[in-house]
Amino acid sequence: MSKAFTRESDADPEDNVLAGRELPLPPGSKNYMTPAGVRQLLGRLARLGEMRAEATHIAGAAERRRKLDEIDREIRLLSDRLKIAEVVDPAAQSGDHVRFGATVTVSENETQHRYCIVGVDEAEPARGKVSWLSPIAKALLNARVGDVVTLHSPRGDRELEVVRITYEPG
Repeated sequence: MSKAFTRESDADPEDNVLAGRELPLPPGSKNYMTPAGVRQLLGRLARLGEMRAEATHIAGAAERRRKLDEIDREIRLLSDRLKIAEVVDPAAQSGDHVRFGATVTVSENETQHRYCIVGVDEAEPARGKVSWLSPIAKALLNARVGDVVTLHSPRGDRELEVVRITYEPG
């Protein structure tokens, strides 16, 4: 069976950075990350090092090798992503347009939502952290407060009004 179909690591559920999978970047694009995202990946890398040390003590040779291979694959993936990371501090961005690192409050049908535009390796859509390559981020990029942008989604077009743009230190 392909390694792609094996169980993910038994890591802490809070360690959802990359979650053992490769995230696509378009050819030639940069791996933009916030300073917080880089810290998160470095923390995950340190935890993987600890997990690797623990895995060397697994009694069964086959299980030990499987676990070490799984951990080593994720270490390589994280290391490769960090090598190509281009860190952008949100606090250094301009506050009048939506750019990478912005936290954007939008209004849709009198309901407000907040989205923080982050790198692909740090996106957590359920927590409002969206990749700069996501459809919602693409719709919002370069908008200003008061602009209405159209988000094209499978459920149809949605109109979002930009209510607030902030840049919090990363």
